[in-house]
Amino acid sequence: MAAATNEYYVQFTEEMKKDYTILAPNMLPAHFKLICNFMSTYGYHMELLENDGPEITELGLRYVHNDACYPAILIIGQFLDALLSGKYDPDKTALIYFQTGGGCRASNYISLLRKALAKAGFAHVPVISFSFSNLEKHPGFKLNVKQLLGLLDAVLYGDLLWLLVNQTKPYEINAGDADALEAEWIQRLGKSIGADSNLIMRHSKNIYRQMISDFAAIPKEERDTVKVGVVGEIYVKYSPLGNNKLVDFLNKEGAEVTTPGLLDFLTYCSYNGIVDKKLYGRGGLSYWGSKIAYRYLCKKKRDLITLLEEEGSFDPPCPFEQVVKLNEGYISNGVKMGEGWLLTSEMLELAGSGIKNIVCVQPFGCLPNHVCGKGMMRPIKERNPDINIVAVDYDPGASRVNQENRLKLMLSTARERLS
Repeated sequence: MAAATNEYYVQFTEEMKKDYTILAPNMLPAHFKLICNFMSTYGYHMELLENDGPEITELGLRYVHNDACYPAILIIGQFLDALLSGKYDPDKTALIYFQTGGGCRASNYISLLRKALAKAGFAHVPVISFSFSNLEKHPGFKLNVKQLLGLLDAVLYGDLLWLLVNQTKPYEINAGDADALEAEWIQRLGKSIGADSNLIMRHSKNIYRQMISDFAAIPKEERDTVKVGVVGEIYVKYSPLGNNKLVDFLNKEGAEVTTPGLLDFLTYCSYNGIVDKKLYGRGGLSYWGSKIAYRYLCKKKRDLITLLEEEGSFDPPCPFEQVVKLNEGYISNGVKMGEGWLLTSEMLELAGSGIKNIVCVQPFGCLPNHVCGKGMMRPIKERNPDINIVAVDYDPGASRVNQENRLKLMLSTARERLS
């Protein structure tokens, strides 16, 4: 993956930082808006792409073979659509691509993106690889410890907003209150994350309390709702572009949606370094770094859970130390490609918290998801007979009508069980 082996590699230099716009794909709107705002405090002009529509998929397929992973097709299509729109100067634009650095195919698609850019006439556009695995070096994009902690803060705030909005929207008396408050908080947080060196460690709990209090104050009424959990491949699970606005659809159908936060995925990645030590004897700095990160991330989540429990209006998530044990007897913690064992644990976490209706979303042909998602549905159902799981595949040829019909059938079954 070294730069010298990639003929399309263009480095993002320190000079580019001054006047380049960095475009980010839209996976988690609230989280990524917070991240873009946070990075602006360090001189980066980062913008979240919100372009969508069928032309995104068509562009992706034009420059990428259709055997590629669906998220890669969408991300490449979204980038190309933005560059071709005339809104951005290709000579002053860079792209950022988020990678886990693991065995998932998505870690290798940055080369495919660069090849597509070259084919479309944008070979000179730099693509920044954002990865904790240090797959590439970019002199103009370096993050220190304080900045990394700020990004983590953005993830935590994004997760909390995600939880509060999803647990408020189905019951709000005035439609749109939850969305309006979310937009207000994104603006408020965007101006403060990273601006105060003490914010990350000292003031975040006070901000959590205020956020929880503000959403608790929104006028609500009791309604008969079906509680639905959404799990699956990380991009399709979170991205409205990738899942055909799944959460909006479920909300319109009268469901309360719960989706595990991004922090769990980051904690899962750090825990996998500990698993490598247990299974393969891999120690050294990587192991100790993973262990320290795991403990720190678990503590941050426990702090958030405590504050939610103190206020009492919202259902908190499960501590990760419990999540990591839920898959015992189902699948090994050594299965860690893509979402790996975490996907199985998330389904069991939802079921254990009373959310018996689960949508498992995945790109068609995603091997990790088929093993840890679809492959685990039968044993989970056998041991939890009251659970209602449906798997929904997404790809360029999938019919949105068929997807929504499967979801409506699941919701119909759920309502029958409620009555």
